[in-house]
Order: sequence, then structure tokens, then C-alpha cells
Amino acid sequence: MTRMRVFVVLVLALTAGGALAFATYNYVQNVPTRTVSVPTRPVVVAATDLQIGASLDDHAVRVVEWPATAMPKDAISDPKDVVGRGLIMPVLENEPILPTTLASKDAGAGLPPAIPPGLRALSVRVNEVIGVAGYVLPGTHVDVVATVNPGDKQGDMTSKVILTNVLVLAAGTKMEQDGNNKPMAVNVVTLLVNPDESERLTLAAGEGKIQLALRNPLDQEAPVTRGVRPSGLLGAAPVVHQVAVATTHTENKPVAAPAPAPAQPTVEIIRGDKRAQEVVRGQEQ
Repeated sequence: MTRMRVFVVLVLALTAGGALAFATYNYVQNVPTRTVSVPTRPVVVAATDLQIGASLDDHAVRVVEWPATAMPKDAISDPKDVVGRGLIMPVLENEPILPTTLASKDAGAGLPPAIPPGLRALSVRVNEVIGVAGYVLPGTHVDVVATVNPGDKQGDMTSKVILTNVLVLAAGTKMEQDGNNKPMAVNVVTLLVNPDESERLTLAAGEGKIQLALRNPLDQEAPVTRGVRPSGLLGAAPVVHQVAVATTHTENKPVAAPAPAPAQPTVEIIRGDKRAQEVVRGQEQ
């Protein structure tokens, strides 16, 4: 009888628990879901990474829905306003295309619209070492170090920083012809300089070798260097100047030693337990 009561209680507990779980499940399923809609606006963004001078077309840009509360200032919503125009700044993928990154509608595409008034774009040939192992990219800043020998002596060779904080506009590879008229790949870096700096850079590249030193774009200092020569680089030994000292040679003559004074007669005087020596002086004539 007791077992039957326990069994009945267990069945009733399972039934009540199942009914409660089923009711809870139905309640949760029937609760209306609340959806919060965020207002958005269309924004034209870059479909891929774009470099300076790139011409925008339908494949280079796309339109995405951007939250209206976080819209970039002066964002462009119509692709027709950017197609056919060139970039004056590099743009990353999914970055909004802004008017500050676009050249004017009449300027066209390519590198010339990216050159500010009064400045020039000058390209120099580099290799992997001069190009800082591929880290010189568009938008980075470099210093230009020139190594030139102004004379015929090896000791006159000098290395000096001739340009500081120069903006790199473009970096890539172009095809040139070698001595046998065969095409070869040449690494080229295009720098943004003023006319005076373009003269110095051209002369340094023609008369010697140049090296690019990558720098932090936040570092705006332009330290003035004195340059270095091989003697200063290796630490030249100091020159010892020997000064001749004139000396006067004199004839060494023997100097006679003074004659010892003749011994004077003395007498010992005893007073009690004391003794003393007294000199006996002769009577002067």
C-alpha cells in the first residue's frame, strides 16, 4: 500500500512538472518580438584598397547602408558623383569616399591631380635595400641620404641627409630596357618635393648613391646633420705633433770638491756623572 502511494505521488509530480514546462514553452513562443529599426542612409565606399591616382569606376566603389546617427561628414550617397574621378589620397576597403579624397571633376585621374600647387613629383630608381625592404609605401615619409665623392680621393666620400620628411606619393615597378634592349623590372619611388629639393635629389642620384630612411609620420623634426666621411666613421687616430726643443750644450768641467776642515783639538771634561767635549782654541797672535 505504501509503495502504491509513493508511485501515485511520483506520477502526479511528473505530470504537474511536464504541464508547467509545456505552458512555459508556449508562453515564450507566443511572446511578440520587438524589433528596433535603426535609420540608415546609403553611403558610397571603396570596394577594395585604392591607391593615389586611381580612377574610380563602377567596380571600384559600392553602396552600403550606414547608420544615420554615425554618418561621416560630407559622405557621398550617389555613385555617379564619384565615378570617373581620381583619388588624391589612398583609400582602404569599406572606407567612405569623401570629397577630400577626390580630385576635382576637371582634373581627371592619375598622379598629377594629387600634386599640390607649388610642389613636384619626382621618381627615383631604388632597390629592395634602398626601398627599406618594401616598407616604403604611398603615404609614408622618408629622409633621403646621399653618398657622394666630390673629389678623386676615397677619403673625400661623404654621406649626408639632404632631404627630410619627404612624402612618398607612389611606389611600384615599371619596365625599362637594359643594354641589350630587353625589358627589365625596375623599382621606382615617387617623392613629393619642391623645385629646390628636386634639383638636389636629381644631382645626388646622378653623382652618387641615395638611400631612403623610413621615419615616423608623427615626427616633424628636421635635424641638421654635418655629414660623415670614412675617416670620421672609423675614428681616425689623432695626429701627434712633435715639437723640437732647442738645447744648449755646455762644456762639463770638473768641479773640485771643497777641502775638509781641519780637525780641531778637543778635551773631555767630567763633571760628576756628565761628560762634555770642549774645543781647545788656540790663542790668536
